[in-house]
Amino acid sequence: MNYIAHIRESDKQIQTVEEHLLEAKRLAESYGEKIGVKYLAGLAGLLHDLGKYTTEFREYILEAVNNPDSSLKRGSVDHSTFGGKLLYELFHTGEKLDPYKAIMAEVVGNTIISHHSYLQDFLSPDLNSNYLNRVRDKELVEFEETKKQFFEHVMTENDFYKYVDKAVSELKDFLTKEQSKSYEEKLMFLTKFIFSALIDADRTNTRLFEENKTDEFSCTAGELFEIYYERLLSKINAFKMKTDANSHINILRSKMSEQCDKFAEKPSGIYTLSIPTGGGKTLASLRYALKHATLYNKKHIIYIVPYTTIIEQNAEEVRSILKDNVHILEHHSNVIEDTNEDDENQDGLMNEKQKLKLARDNWDSPIIFTTMVQFLNTFYAKGSRNIRRLHNVSESVIIFDEIQKVPVSCISLFNQAVNFLKTYCHASIILCTATQPALDFVEHKLDVDADAEIVENLDQVIKAFKRVEIVDKATEATFNNEKLAHFIDEKLKEVQSVLVILNTKSVVKKLYELLKVKQQEIPIFHLSTSMCAAHRNKILKEVRLHLHAGKQIICISTQLIEAGVDVSFDCVIRSLAGLDSIAQAAGRCNRHGEKEIQSVYIIDHEEENLDYLKEIKVGKQVSKKILIDIRHDHSKYGGDILSTQALNKYFKELYTEFENDLNYFIPKLKKNMTELLTETKRRYSYHEAYCRNKEKKGLPLFLVNSYRTAAEQFHVIDDLTTSVIVPFEEGKEIIADLNSNGSIEDLTQLLRKAQYYTINLYHYELEQLDKQDGLISYLDGRIIALKEGAYSGEFGLDLENDSELGFTIF
Repeated sequence: MNYIAHIRESDKQIQTVEEHLLEAKRLAESYGEKIGVKYLAGLAGLLHDLGKYTTEFREYILEAVNNPDSSLKRGSVDHSTFGGKLLYELFHTGEKLDPYKAIMAEVVGNTIISHHSYLQDFLSPDLNSNYLNRVRDKELVEFEETKKQFFEHVMTENDFYKYVDKAVSELKDFLTKEQSKSYEEKLMFLTKFIFSALIDADRTNTRLFEENKTDEFSCTAGELFEIYYERLLSKINAFKMKTDANSHINILRSKMSEQCDKFAEKPSGIYTLSIPTGGGKTLASLRYALKHATLYNKKHIIYIVPYTTIIEQNAEEVRSILKDNVHILEHHSNVIEDTNEDDENQDGLMNEKQKLKLARDNWDSPIIFTTMVQFLNTFYAKGSRNIRRLHNVSESVIIFDEIQKVPVSCISLFNQAVNFLKTYCHASIILCTATQPALDFVEHKLDVDADAEIVENLDQVIKAFKRVEIVDKATEATFNNEKLAHFIDEKLKEVQSVLVILNTKSVVKKLYELLKVKQQEIPIFHLSTSMCAAHRNKILKEVRLHLHAGKQIICISTQLIEAGVDVSFDCVIRSLAGLDSIAQAAGRCNRHGEKEIQSVYIIDHEEENLDYLKEIKVGKQVSKKILIDIRHDHSKYGGDILSTQALNKYFKELYTEFENDLNYFIPKLKKNMTELLTETKRRYSYHEAYCRNKEKKGLPLFLVNSYRTAAEQFHVIDDLTTSVIVPFEEGKEIIADLNSNGSIEDLTQLLRKAQYYTINLYHYELEQLDKQDGLISYLDGRIIALKEGAYSGEFGLDLENDSELGFTIF
């Protein structure tokens, strides 16, 4: 009898269980080998679909294919529990347990039983063990038959036990590395890595079978990086031939770029690159990354930025220099919502939902641009689509652009993930910003290397780069929009261009509307996160054209314009916020030193409601104290609000203020994420409560972590948002194409394009749009799009749902 893993849609060809298990094992081994866990990952691949060796699954899949309308298709045949149960039975029962084999069974077994959803809790807040419920307590009628088939057709018992011994040896080596970390923390990251390897191996092999490919060609990253490095050096040499090459700013940029090149020869580690704003850090960091990747055989270069706004700008700049449109991936957002995915009852079949699951979304490109949200989601958020990427973050050069924008609540989680990447994953990490945060000031410190700073004589460089003067208006009086509009009018008598950055979208929109009435002659531009990336970038191109032509212009924006957007205004007005935001705003003024020292005005805007923007609110309060200190004593902090002393003071006070939030505290559980993920059998733990409640000696497990609960509670931003495709320009064609029945590859390309045309909506916004009939869903509700009337060419999202889609700027 042929036991079936998958049936191909196009020709009804069968992939046997034996073929799928051995091919998934091979792929998982290749992913695990990167960090020395080849056999642990391979074991997960080898056993993940063991439950398909059953008559029940065979009859289910044949019936579902031959009779698509059959009720069987809607039923669920559990095939993911079998492999986890086998490991538990063989290595976690009996009087004389080998603790390492038992831990191996827990780690690998959890990944196997979870591969259609997300990692299970070993012990949950309601004092249940979903893991034990599956591997110990669940009755599996054909369990003995699956074991017989496995040992006859996939791997002999003797070879299997030898394979397990190799996996256990890897586990011991993994746990003895880095003595300062707890076993629980190590095992948490190990479990996530193996889970990532399994998810990607399973989906990749299934996709290759569906596309009728035995394997797929992948470029050699090392060869590409050598070519890229030569092209980058050619571009840098071309800069030296320009007429302004010997300007003060360009000489400084050139020196820092050369320092990055030299520093790249050092071994991988965690380093800081504190190039002042406008110092050319994108190309300087790329120079480091390409040389280091070539010397140390890295497979990926990953740029992680705070906002989607600058992904396309930076990626386009890099593409133009490296002359490659194929191997550079931009990952803006998750277009597909899969946090509640559990598709076991669909496995083996092929439909639009399965095509979405199999679409390539695993960060397998040589160069990747993505956001901090996506990076943190990869490690901590629920959804197999997120964690699938994790193994590809290993063996990488990772550049965190504007590192100060790590959300305060995620700092400990961020530090732990980056430390894991450094210690176990052979990654080299660059923390890139003009305002380095005090990430070693918190409890879970970042393992930054000694002599970590790449830029030499940093204090002198910062002084030499001074192009603006910060003018404190915030401690004098408050501003409203009327007063601010008048102030802008006054400035326009002195300068050609004014950029105003405010803290809330609503105040930005009101000021924009007010200025449109008052200023009929001067072009006024509006930017906010209510617009998709393609929309914002189109406006930014218009802004740059006006700036380059030297025309008068006003731009009103939220903080999205601050982090790395390459624009240079004569004058910047910034609503009071954290010092890091003020520094970034200053970087949009006289960016290239085109003029003498220009002014950046700090105001306190009384109409902004920051009650739901706690980080901005607290940052504003801390900044105001420092401004008052300087007003009272001009020599304080070197007399400069953006001095190293002032910034150190700012970050320490900010993190002290948020001391209870740094570990991602979950109020309803009265625990933080680090506890849920690395829990031990200590006092006041869930385990102690379990022992009291169950009147037992204890849970018969070595691990008692709550992986699933932690993932369900994790959101990088406070309120969960949903990505929605908008009908802006090409977005309309993308939405129309969602109805077509294309291949997995077609869908992969469509989803990648769709990222430029998405915005993130809060729950209340979705509800309001739904009531107004402003939404439409596709592919069983997995993808949501806005109807045309709900998106404005001027403001983006229109909750009134009465806009006409046209591109009007002023």
